[in-house]
Amino acid sequence: MNQFFVRNIDWRGRVVRGLGGVALLGGAIFCRTDWPWLAVWLGMFGVFGLFEALRGWCLIRACGLKTRI
Repeated sequence: MNQFFVRNIDWRGRVVRGLGGVALLGGAIFCRTDWPWLAVWLGMFGVFGLFEALRGWCLIRACGLKTRI
């Protein structure tokens, strides 16, 4: 399990995931009153994107799939 959480993205991937996480959290805030369940899902994915950015780790890459960034 220790090898699964090894850093696997560089600074460019971290920036992309961080910006995506912030965008998803912004979307969650924007739609929280009209579509609360969508806001919950966007918020969860946004927090996960920020986790990936801060950790330098990508779930998709950890599963063995190659990503461009």
